[in-house]
Amino acid sequence: MKFSRYITLTALLLTACGPAGDSRSPTVPPVVSRSADTGVPAKQLFGAKRNGSAQKPAPHGSYAKGCVAGAEQLPQTGPTWQAMRLSRNRNWGHPETIDFIKDLSRVAARQSGWNGLYVGDISQPRGGPMLSGHRSHQMGLDADIWMLPAKRLDLSVAEREKISSISLRRAKGAYTNSNWTPQHHAILRAAAKDDRVARIFVFPGAKVQMCNDEKGNRDWLRKIRPWYGHHYHFHVRLKCPDGARGCVNQDPPPRGDGCDDARQWVKDILSPPPPKPRDPNAPRPKPRREHTLSDLPQQCAAVLQSN
Repeated sequence: MKFSRYITLTALLLTACGPAGDSRSPTVPPVVSRSADTGVPAKQLFGAKRNGSAQKPAPHGSYAKGCVAGAEQLPQTGPTWQAMRLSRNRNWGHPETIDFIKDLSRVAARQSGWNGLYVGDISQPRGGPMLSGHRSHQMGLDADIWMLPAKRLDLSVAEREKISSISLRRAKGAYTNSNWTPQHHAILRAAAKDDRVARIFVFPGAKVQMCNDEKGNRDWLRKIRPWYGHHYHFHVRLKCPDGARGCVNQDPPPRGDGCDDARQWVKDILSPPPPKPRDPNAPRPKPRREHTLSDLPQQCAAVLQSN
C-alpha cells in the first residue's frame, strides 16, 4: 500500500512539474481522489491541465477555493476582443462568463477610441488554484479586463506577451491620472449594470472619480468596490449562475452606493493611520498553507479525472 502511494505521488509530481519548454500537454494520472490525497499542492494538479473537462458546465466551491467543470475557452481573437498573455492558458471560464465578456466587449467597441477589450486572466481550463498570481479566479466566474483601450485587434501572439496595460492611478491610488477617460467610466458602468455581475474591484481613486462624475442613477455604483492594486485592470466577479448547486456566492455588497467607504480608503492612502501595536504575547500568524485536493469541494476530483 505504501509503495502504491509512493508511485502515485511520483507520477503526480512528474506530471505537474514537467521540464520547461516541453510542448506536450501534461496530464494528471487517472487515480486522483480526495480519499487518496497525496498532499501535492492542488495548483500543480490544476495547472497541469491544458483543456476543460468533458462535463456539463458547473462552478464548484467558492471564488478562492473551487474549480469549474465544462469550462469554455474564450477564443484568442474575436470581432471586439483579444485574449492576452496566451502562454498562461487562463482564457477559460464558465460559459456565462464568456458570454458576459463578449457582451461587454461590444459595449466597449462603441466607445470613442476603443475597438473592444483586451482580456486578461479568467481561469485555468479547470479552474482551481493557480500556479502563480491570483488566489481567486478558481470557479471560472472572475475576469480581468485591461484598462488599455483596445485600438488594435490584430495583435500577434508574440505581441500579446510583450504589450502592457496602462495604469490609471495617481498618488498610490488616491486619484486617477490623465489616462482616465469618460470611456473607462462608461465601460465600468455597463459592466456593473449587468445582472450577472456581483461586484467589480478597482483602485479607490477610480471609485471616487466615478462617484463624483455620475449624474444619473447611482445604484450600479454599489457593485464597484475599492481594492488594492487594480489600476492596470479591473476585476469583474460574476454571481453563481442560476441553479448552480455547490457554488458559493460572496456576500452582497453593503447597501448604498459605497462612495463614503471609497473616500475613506482615499483618506487612509493620503494619511495612513498609525499601525496597531503588536501584542508581544500574541502567537505569530501561521504561514498560509497550500491547498491540496482534499481542501477543495469533492466534485473537483471528478473535474480533474474527466477527459
